[in-house]
Order: sequence, then structure tokens, then C-alpha cells
Amino acid sequence: MATMTGMEGSLAMAEAVRLANVDVVAAYPITPQTHIVERLAEMVANGELNAAYIPVESEHSAMSACLGASATGARTFTATAGQGLELMHEVLYVASGLRLPIVMGVANRALSSPLSVWGDHSDVMAVRDTGWIQIFAENGQQAFDLTLCAFRIAEDPKVMFPVMVHIDGFHVSHVVEPLYLLGQAEVRGFLPPFVHPCPLDPDRPVTMGAFTVPILYSEARKAMETALRSTRPLINLAFDEFAKLSGRRYQPVEHYRSEDADTLLLTMGSYSEIAMEAVDQLRDRGEKVGLIRLRLWRPFPFDELRRATENCQTLVVLDRCVSPAGPPGPVCSEVKAALYAQKKRPNIAGFIGGLGGRDLTPGEFVQMVERGRVIATQGGEEIEFIGVRG
Repeated sequence: MATMTGMEGSLAMAEAVRLANVDVVAAYPITPQTHIVERLAEMVANGELNAAYIPVESEHSAMSACLGASATGARTFTATAGQGLELMHEVLYVASGLRLPIVMGVANRALSSPLSVWGDHSDVMAVRDTGWIQIFAENGQQAFDLTLCAFRIAEDPKVMFPVMVHIDGFHVSHVVEPLYLLGQAEVRGFLPPFVHPCPLDPDRPVTMGAFTVPILYSEARKAMETALRSTRPLINLAFDEFAKLSGRRYQPVEHYRSEDADTLLLTMGSYSEIAMEAVDQLRDRGEKVGLIRLRLWRPFPFDELRRATENCQTLVVLDRCVSPAGPPGPVCSEVKAALYAQKKRPNIAGFIGGLGGRDLTPGEFVQMVERGRVIATQGGEEIEFIGVRG
């Protein structure tokens, strides 16, 4: 039975990991994700969670330990943020290439320089092509729910890919909110025990991730790409099954007051809830404005995005990351690419804001809509920053 409690986003994610009954946690502490692994270490020490907790010397080692644990058939979890995610970078490709269903919580954080421990999406955009399924949560309830969904998705025998669950550093990781926790029996029914189809076993030796030559490498990468794209129906199935369990439904692209909108905002992460306030203000003024949120970042939800935008005139995209001296922000670039071949597509305006943990107000989202309409119809700067002083 679900129970209501107050809990910060980091601890909600740790609670989901406990209910998933993981076998191995390997992690290195880094702000702002430290509360996740601190709580898991406490659970293991107190006997609340029967798991091996591996305190490693770096995030690179954390992911390396997760590779070995997952390959033997252990349900495996880790968490990181910012520079820690970048230190893992090369090992992330190994996890996806070996089809190891590791689940990782990422408390998204700005990257140096200058040094910042606060949140934005610089870290996730730097690892978007590592072959992981990537899901965004907007609040503590979603951090809990989507962590459970991540295990269900990753360990499906037809999926077998690692999954990142992204929560905004501090805005979700350290904020206490009311949320509903599921009971152990409910989770057990939703999340069956993990059975690796071909685990590492000294009695039955297998080869994983061996050296290869040019004549085979392209085929191996094409096979992985095809397999990752084919996970879409199974991700949707996991979301559907979770909705039956909890009453909370998640979708690759989610809508807010978008049914008749001629202008749409597009966001990812916790600032989506601020954008909803702006949409309400604009609706109160009689303006047909709505919001769409990307829940699923990888594999990218092309079809859902195209359907969501086919009837709007202007699409205003918020990025929380800069592509220095490049095209518009990464999300805006990908949205433009996804819609480019459509015969009927909206005019698109991209904005960059909320960097390094800076708050965005509903009023600034209203400004984005107003300025976005001008840019979309009359042209403007390729990259527009919102909320920058001077």
C-alpha cells in the first residue's frame, strides 16, 4: 500500500533502490548526489538493504565495479553528478556496448570552469551519445517512480541496456516534497528478480567485449544502435505497467495545456514545473500557449515529438547547456533536426538559461514565449540567453 511522506529527491531515489532489492552499489560521493549513496550506505550498514556496498576511489572505478557486478547477474546501482559523470565517461560506452542493465542516478550539475556545484544540464549533454537509455525526472515523486521503472526497463531480456535517471542538482536532489512510496510487495510484483541471460561464470566461460578489427566493428556498433532504438515499445510497456500499479502515468513526451496551443514551450527537468506556471498565466490572458516536456532523452522520441508539434505555429525550446561556438543548445539542435523533414513544422526559437543553478521565474518563461514568437517570425540571434545580467 502506498504511503505519503515528506522526503528529499535524493532520499526518494535511494528508497526506490532499496525497494528494488539491489545486490551491489558501487559509488563515489560527489555533490549534489552524495545524499543518494550516503543513504544507501546507511541502509546496508543498518541491515535495511541486503547488498554489497563498494566504496571506490573514483567514479571511473565505480562504473568499472558496476560492470563486473552486472555481468555476473547482480542487480546493480550507482549514482554520480557533474565532473564525476565525466570521469566515468569512457566506461559508460563499455556498459552499453556489453548490454549491462546498470541503473544510475545522476544529479545533474554544471561543469567547470568556473567551478560550480549547482545544477544545469552540461553533464548529461556531454554523455548523450554513450548508448544509455536516459530519463528525466522533474520532482521527488518522479525520482522515486522512474528509478523503479529504470530497473524494470533495463533488465527486460529484450532490452538489456543501462539506464540513467536524471534529477536536477539541488532543485530536486535536496528539496523535500510530499510523495507516495510504494510497499515492498507492490514493487516485487512490478519488478521481478533479475536473471542475466548469459552471466559471467567460471564454470561456463564466455567472452565479453573482446578486441575486434575494422571488418567487424561497424557491424557491432550498428547492432547496438538498432537494439537501442528497438527498446522504445518496451519502455512504453514499463511505463504502462507502472501506471496500473501506481496511477501515475509517464510518457516519452508529456503535455500540459497543449491541446489547442499555437505556441508551445519545450523543457526537460525540474524547470518544467516553473514553465507550467507561465503557461497558466498566459492562458489567463487568453493566449493559446502550452507546454511539452521531454521525459525520454534517449532513445529520442521522434514520433511523439512530431505529433506533439504538428499543429503549433511556434515552438520555444529551453536548453540548460551551452554548445560553445556551435549551433543552438543541444536540445534545440536535436529538436530542429527531428522536425526538419516534416512538411508541416513550427517555427523554432531556442533559449539558454538556468545555467549553474540560476533560477528561472515564470515571468522569464513568459518573456521567452513573447521573444520566441518574434524570433520565429522575424529572425534573431542564433543563440539567445535568458536572465543574463548586463
